[in-house]
Amino acid sequence: MPILKKQFKKSLVLIFISLLPTHPLLAATDLTAQENYLKMRIKSHEQNTEHANHLEPVEKSLEFHGVFYGFLPCDNCNGIKTTLSLKQNNLYLLVSQPAKDSSKEFYEKGKYTWDEEKHIVILSPRNDSGIKQYFIKDEGTLIQLKSDGSPVKAEQANSYTLHRSDTTKTREVHIH
Repeated sequence: MPILKKQFKKSLVLIFISLLPTHPLLAATDLTAQENYLKMRIKSHEQNTEHANHLEPVEKSLEFHGVFYGFLPCDNCNGIKTTLSLKQNNLYLLVSQPAKDSSKEFYEKGKYTWDEEKHIVILSPRNDSGIKQYFIKDEGTLIQLKSDGSPVKAEQANSYTLHRSDTTKTREVHIH
């Protein structure tokens, strides 16, 4: 029991000392330390920001990525639900599903390249099924081109359009 009383007294003394008002000199030193720390953080942040300006520019095709959705026309069905995923590592996944009874999804994987002059994304599949090209109307819109790379007629362009998922409110989603 005497050991418990000693520990209790020590605890009370520590609590009492911690409640005493702090010396103004100590408070000023603490405030100065906080200000110096804040200045160092700001200086560090400014250096990091300036350093970022000297980085090599990233290839445009690495910036242009996302998931695009659309419903493309079809000769022998009501349309083709299409999802094109352009990944950051220049790989793509194209999923298409004809709108007809018990139709299955078709998958195509490959690499894509970016033609900045012509504003075209070129899909090169792993299998030799032929390249596909899409005109980049803006950051969130792709328009499928004909197999020879020529544009579809202006009045048909809306029918061959894919919209990036984060730029449109409604979208067709493939369930995998």
